[in-house]
Amino acid sequence: MSVNNSAAASKPRKAKKEVASGVPTTFTGKVAFHFSRYWQHWLMVLPAMCFVALFAYVPMYGIQLAFREFNPKLGLTGGKFVGFKYFQQFFNDPQFAQILVNTFRISLWTLVMGFFAPIILALLINQIGSRKIKGFVQTITYMPHFISTVVLVSMLNIFLTPDTGLIGRFLGDQSLLGVASAFTPLYWISEIWQHCGWNSIIYLAALSSVDTSLYEAAKMDGAGRLQLIRHIDIPTILPTCVILLVLNMGHVLGVGFEKVYLMQNTLNSTASEVISTYTYKMGLISFQFSYSTAIGLFNTVINFFFLVLANFLSKKVSDTSIF
Repeated sequence: MSVNNSAAASKPRKAKKEVASGVPTTFTGKVAFHFSRYWQHWLMVLPAMCFVALFAYVPMYGIQLAFREFNPKLGLTGGKFVGFKYFQQFFNDPQFAQILVNTFRISLWTLVMGFFAPIILALLINQIGSRKIKGFVQTITYMPHFISTVVLVSMLNIFLTPDTGLIGRFLGDQSLLGVASAFTPLYWISEIWQHCGWNSIIYLAALSSVDTSLYEAAKMDGAGRLQLIRHIDIPTILPTCVILLVLNMGHVLGVGFEKVYLMQNTLNSTASEVISTYTYKMGLISFQFSYSTAIGLFNTVINFFFLVLANFLSKKVSDTSIF
């Protein structure tokens, strides 16, 4: 009885302490107290929240188009409900296997090579002792990021033109853009050249937080450049690498439409037809809106699955995750 009485007596004391501290005990009171205290922060974030809600969540209303026969007169919700008809149509399409293989091949090459290249570049730049040379190298490697996709593909066409191109004059009478087997290497190599320097910024920022005394102590113990990179730099950026890898896994099937479409032609279409270009052709060229919506939804679900799987494995292996 004495134990129960002491426990019962402790609850009012705890409540009195919370009231005395000025923090409400009810849920609505806590919410009101939070907003009254941090309303400036929420006001600052409000435009971004509205932007995301308007352009990311409101369009999700149109997902139901993938399960209906679209009729312009009846609107999004007026068409006949057909279930998974358009998904089955896509799975039974003769081009389905080839499109999926092309998408995975281009995405995985770009993901793997585009993941390691910025890390290696950041580690190399971090080893440059002179600030002027380091700044010059950073500026040179950042600049291609600001080249538009249209200009980049135009550069590829000019460089690979037979006889007159900077590279094409050494490769025979046919441009590499007309060779199906060369499409994937051209895509990911140009992608890395354009974005490698820009993507290395976040790793350089992580490396800047390393205590310089660690380098001095390691050098006194006889460590060379490779030992410094292995035992100091890589452990420092490893959590950042894991987080970025998990985020990139959410775009496994998200091959950029603009660049693939601009590089695509009749000679390389067997290797360049991906989900994004096929969706565009079915939806905006063939006017099969429900079919293209179903393809886009399938693409999104697969990307979400890979994101969750990568986050789960990362949490189990390295105890680092985004949620």
